[in-house]
Amino acid sequence: MSEPEAHIDEAEPFRRVRQKIADRSKKVVQTKEMLSKQAVQTKEILSKQAVKIAKQAEEHERFINKVTHLVGVLGFGAFCYLLGARPQDVSYVYCLFYVTFVPLRWIYYRYKKWHYYLLDFCYYANTFFMIMLLFYPKNEKLFMVCFSFAEGPLAWALIIWRCSLVFSSVDKIVSVLIHLLPGIVFFTIRWWDPETFAAMHPEGKAARTSWPYVGDKSYLWTWLFVVPLVAYTLWQLLYFLIVNVLRRQRLLRDPEVMTSYSCRWIFRRELSKKAQKANNVWWRLSGLLGDQKRPFMYILLQAGFTVATLAITVPIFLSYEIDFTFQILKLSATIWNGGSFLLEVMPRQVVLKEKKKLEMQPIPEQQAQLVLDHPDNNTPVEQNS
Repeated sequence: MSEPEAHIDEAEPFRRVRQKIADRSKKVVQTKEMLSKQAVQTKEILSKQAVKIAKQAEEHERFINKVTHLVGVLGFGAFCYLLGARPQDVSYVYCLFYVTFVPLRWIYYRYKKWHYYLLDFCYYANTFFMIMLLFYPKNEKLFMVCFSFAEGPLAWALIIWRCSLVFSSVDKIVSVLIHLLPGIVFFTIRWWDPETFAAMHPEGKAARTSWPYVGDKSYLWTWLFVVPLVAYTLWQLLYFLIVNVLRRQRLLRDPEVMTSYSCRWIFRRELSKKAQKANNVWWRLSGLLGDQKRPFMYILLQAGFTVATLAITVPIFLSYEIDFTFQILKLSATIWNGGSFLLEVMPRQVVLKEKKKLEMQPIPEQQAQLVLDHPDNNTPVEQNS
């Protein structure tokens, strides 16, 4: 065999290996493209279904509100009974509520273009709660972090942001329960759960003064204030990265997409005008450093609110009387706000909706409706009566 032929024979296995590698790489690329297309198609299908469900819900709004009011009142009564009869099961009710209604809220918010609200701190904290309750229910340190979140920023948000308990509105009920239920759950575990009592007085050991066990003040402040504050700071950084960096162009392209923070003040001029017209305390505080610094001031105000409310959880954690009174305060505030909404806000909303419906009717129908509604219009029926 000549030398060129031998060289060709030796090079053949290498060519085959290279060809196999190239074929596999091609298949990998094709698979990635196919999976990417399927992911896009699945996302489009889910978005379309979400919009469809939300539109159908709006078409039957009155009936849904009546059913919601009925179920809400009955559910509230059943929850109060469970709270007294089996306090150890309240955490399971909370978990069932969260995994059921938060996905439904995503569907509704996706249709309204409010889905970036689900990046807010309350959902971040509720994720902590779910992990703790389902996977680490005996972890005392994680319990203290969750207690601080639940009785700190989430609880005070009910009062500061005027959350309203309105049984005829699914959206308002979910908003209230996302902030209210965690505090009730951790209050129950802290003071009423039978297992907590058993942990306070273990057999064959010296009685403990509380559960979780608190050795000294430094331990208490570490797990009720410092660690929760670090976790909050992590959320704030992630939120800023997602909203102001990764999704910034998306928010700029679609001004109807809403978030809780800078995009509302920077990208939504009409919202800024409304806030400026309202001239409330938050608008004035956010403008202390000028309009260009409002996003920064918003972050600063939110951080100050979080630090203050986390610090308040320390005395709440140590005192049953304070914690119990705080539960009543939170519930009373949401009920009061709900009454204000029903008596002051809802009537105006009904009038505006009726006006919009009238404006959307064809002109002949509007004229006929005006004739029927005119006070000088005396029909034969009215004359006969």
